[in-house]
Amino acid sequence: MRYFKLTIAYDGTDFHGWQIQANKPTVQGEIVSVLRRLTQENVQLLGAGRTDAGVHALGQVGSFRTHSPLSALEFQRALNALLPPTIRIVAAEEKGPDFNARWSAKGKIYRYRIYRGKVVPPTLWRYVLHYPFPLDERAMADAASRYVGVHDFSSFAASTGSENDDRERNMEREILSADLKRTDDGEELWFSVHGRSFLRYMVRKMVGTLLEVGRGKLAPDDIDRLYALKDRSRSGPTVPPQGLFMVSVDHDDTFRISP
Repeated sequence: MRYFKLTIAYDGTDFHGWQIQANKPTVQGEIVSVLRRLTQENVQLLGAGRTDAGVHALGQVGSFRTHSPLSALEFQRALNALLPPTIRIVAAEEKGPDFNARWSAKGKIYRYRIYRGKVVPPTLWRYVLHYPFPLDERAMADAASRYVGVHDFSSFAASTGSENDDRERNMEREILSADLKRTDDGEELWFSVHGRSFLRYMVRKMVGTLLEVGRGKLAPDDIDRLYALKDRSRSGPTVPPQGLFMVSVDHDDTFRISP
């Protein structure tokens, strides 16, 4: 048996998220379909994390195992030839048996893009949230820094739909870094966050809360209050998915095999 790691970029606009769903186009489903054609095996593809419908990736990571004699480079070339152009295999590597895209992941970096100009260029509208109205960006940056550390993020996560399940979930997460910066051209605000793991909709809720701070409806100090409240109705709204990107995944590469 051989083990492979794929680094994957995709435009999530036309997909119902990462995870395979019956009768709906998904990123995982598209890749699995091609892998099964290439290997003639019932290949299973694991992902480092799920992205929701409309969310994009620059560095999602997947892993699979196979008896196929194809090399990592041959897999990369064949996948890119057969996948839709909205999914690209950025890199492919052969790994050891202990590598697992999900369980070997040590952290993830996400970025959310807010376009501040008056008119969104037609080439960008799929990838940004347009907000041309006044914002206190200094207060937002202050609030963003307060996400760093180990906190209970109950106020920043979607419900599972079950009150019992919500009560039993561990809502603590560790954020290693978080910042809000203008891009060099001054047209966009980028919120970048690096964490061990994330709850569903957590990043989009964090951004919605920063926007409430920018509008003056919340203060930076309210971030700490929201941790204590554990009430998702008191934080900002869940912003739309199109501005969110999974930038990269940290992995333990101890078991890398040299080509």
